[in-house]
Amino acid sequence: MKTWRIVVQASLLCILAVAVCGSTLTLNARNDYSFFDPLIDVKHVLSMQYVVEPDEKAMQAGAINGMIETLDDPYTVYVPAPDRNTFTKSLTGEYVGIGSQIVVQEGWLTIVTPLDDSPSLRAGLEADDRVVAIDGEDAYGITSDEAVDRLTGEAGTDVVLTIERAGEKFDVTITRAAIKTVPVKGVHRQGADGQWEFMLDAEHSIGYIRIAQFTPGVAQMVAEALDQLGAAGGELKGLILDVRWDPGGVLQEAIAIADLFLDEGVIVSTRGRARREEVARATPDSIPDFPMVVLINEQSASASEVLAGALVENDRAIALGTRSVGKGSVQGVITLPHADGAQLKFTEGRYYLPSGRSLQRSDENAAWGVDPNPGFFVPMTREEAVAAARVRQAEDVIRAGGEGEAEAVDWSDADAVLERLDDVQMTAAVRALRARLASGEWEPIGDPDATASGVSLAELQRAERTREVLLRELERVSRQIDTLAQAAPESEEPAEFDLWDDELTVEGGRIKVYDADGNEVTELKITGPNIERWLMDAGVERIDDSGDR
Repeated sequence: MKTWRIVVQASLLCILAVAVCGSTLTLNARNDYSFFDPLIDVKHVLSMQYVVEPDEKAMQAGAINGMIETLDDPYTVYVPAPDRNTFTKSLTGEYVGIGSQIVVQEGWLTIVTPLDDSPSLRAGLEADDRVVAIDGEDAYGITSDEAVDRLTGEAGTDVVLTIERAGEKFDVTITRAAIKTVPVKGVHRQGADGQWEFMLDAEHSIGYIRIAQFTPGVAQMVAEALDQLGAAGGELKGLILDVRWDPGGVLQEAIAIADLFLDEGVIVSTRGRARREEVARATPDSIPDFPMVVLINEQSASASEVLAGALVENDRAIALGTRSVGKGSVQGVITLPHADGAQLKFTEGRYYLPSGRSLQRSDENAAWGVDPNPGFFVPMTREEAVAAARVRQAEDVIRAGGEGEAEAVDWSDADAVLERLDDVQMTAAVRALRARLASGEWEPIGDPDATASGVSLAELQRAERTREVLLRELERVSRQIDTLAQAAPESEEPAEFDLWDDELTVEGGRIKVYDADGNEVTELKITGPNIERWLMDAGVERIDDSGDR
């Protein structure tokens, strides 16, 4: 059987499905320096002759971001050197600080919860503690960003917080340390240290593991959760693996988790223009087999989709929920050698499911991401999703004495737990697993044909909302034009926009295109009624019968 300790080789580490290409990069650029000539010309003119002295750093960043914008890729970004720490923290979940989730309430910095195994937890900070001073300086009116700046720092250094709790004030000295967020969560916390309980339905031996993000080490944490559930000894009879609202992360961690459950088969493949195809395959000796449900939704992205797709397409689990995001792009991160430590995160490839289908979403393709299995399309309304998120956030809190929310819950009663969690998709997953354990077959809990139609309807509604926004903006601009036209001098003639009389019908007609020498280039048939509008935006103008413009 596979060892429970999952070791991820540094050479394979991919942050946010990202291949980190070292701290420096030797650019094997082609000798086409003529590309930079106009850029240098513009920079020189502006630097020497612009009315005020320009910010050259800002111009440089603008030039870089301008190149990136032409790619029309939201996952390719330039990270200036001052933003590297924040960027790295978002990718790895690691930083140096006191280890508390904080919020500003009514002007006061407030502890939402100390984090697992953190200096804050060891120092005795509790949920709802109010921080009235940091190192003797008043903290009222501080912003969250300012608080983060003052609470983070070098490992081994101290920070003194003045805490107000139940009307009493006292000082707490906390030694900063490396913090690693715990992305693997269970049903609820137990004990003073807030350890997660992963058993959801003890009567049917159904476990629950939620992965919030694929940060380094998450596969080992999943393995430990499975160990707590007794998976190796066959005690676990069913499992819900929840990757909803998971933005992705380290690709190799997703592969390692899939490998825990699979004995054979392709997990994922990656291909790109400048990289050879890489195929990750499962290795023998997985944990004992048991029915699995993977919960996915429209916020499950990247590594989440890789894991869900691998388990579903290898018939190891069913997916329940709604279609995933469709972020199938492989990101690379390089440190630019001539940019003072700035980094570039860029798309260098695509993910492909075991079936060979790309995960990537595109406007030209009606299929993307991972779909729920037929009969297990279970959408949530916005209100239902908000309600479930609030309960989930409340259960994330580590409370003094291991106490939970004010209302008591019998965590040994699965139905009471489901009522408390108020999550229709989780409830549906438990129902599906109970039926599977009872009959040996997956019994659909919804319309088997609802997945495609449900996704299509949701996307149609999204597109319609976008159109409504654009139409409202068009109306606003039209009103602005009317107002400006009334204020303009009467002697000025309005601009001519019509290319032909609006009463004419040109659909079915033809357009001939000539080059500058009068030679016919092509003849086009008009197949729609909106050709005039598109031509007005295409850089054309009328030529009258005499040939004059």
